[in-house]
Amino acid sequence: MWRLIIDENNVYRNMAIDEALLILKDRGLIPNTLRLYVFNPSAVTVGYFQRISDAVNLEFLKENNIGFTRRISGGGSVYHDANGEITYSVVASIPDISHDILESYRIICGGIINALGEFGLRAEFVPVNDVVVGGRKISGSAQSRRKSALLQHGTLMYATDLNTLASTLRAPKEKLREHKVSSILERVTTISRELGRVVTKDETINAMIKGFSKALNTDFARGWYTKEELKLAEELVSKYASHEWIFQR
Repeated sequence: MWRLIIDENNVYRNMAIDEALLILKDRGLIPNTLRLYVFNPSAVTVGYFQRISDAVNLEFLKENNIGFTRRISGGGSVYHDANGEITYSVVASIPDISHDILESYRIICGGIINALGEFGLRAEFVPVNDVVVGGRKISGSAQSRRKSALLQHGTLMYATDLNTLASTLRAPKEKLREHKVSSILERVTTISRELGRVVTKDETINAMIKGFSKALNTDFARGWYTKEELKLAEELVSKYASHEWIFQR
């Protein structure tokens, strides 16, 4: 039985919570946890190793008052739409998932593939960390590991405003060439776009709970944060809001 937490926060607090969960899981103080959450207001996260100016359109973000921060995990920049995307994080003991990094991605991304299956969509895992439908990316994930615990967090776009996404993110030209597309818009999709109807947040969350239950072979008990988690997360918020952390590259 895993703990399930569903919530929404701003960009700094969301990333602080994920790091707090990883730290405390590594110390053996909390249960394996699936967290399903929304960035409210909409925001952008960039991968730990990315250079900010290469990853996002800073001018557009400032003009539109869109917050952004750097993750502790790798991967690329992500636009988190408050009205069209659910972010998940899996925080677990490494032996409960897999010591092999690629295999752990495959197992956890299986939760997204199963969730999409609940909508009748055929999805595919594309190593290292993407899930695609009809060749278009609908979910990306990234990991951070400690000695005995891992954090994998990622997206599921159910109704993301793809025009805003394309305006906020900068895709490397090599990556677009690799996927034989000329713009981000050709590269990504949403559940609503694939089904030709408006899909809701609640539908998506319910499908994700079922999908991860199958992928992780567990049931979930709805829960909430411990005092230790909330205290540590609060201490980490200032890090994620700081210029030093965000613009270190």
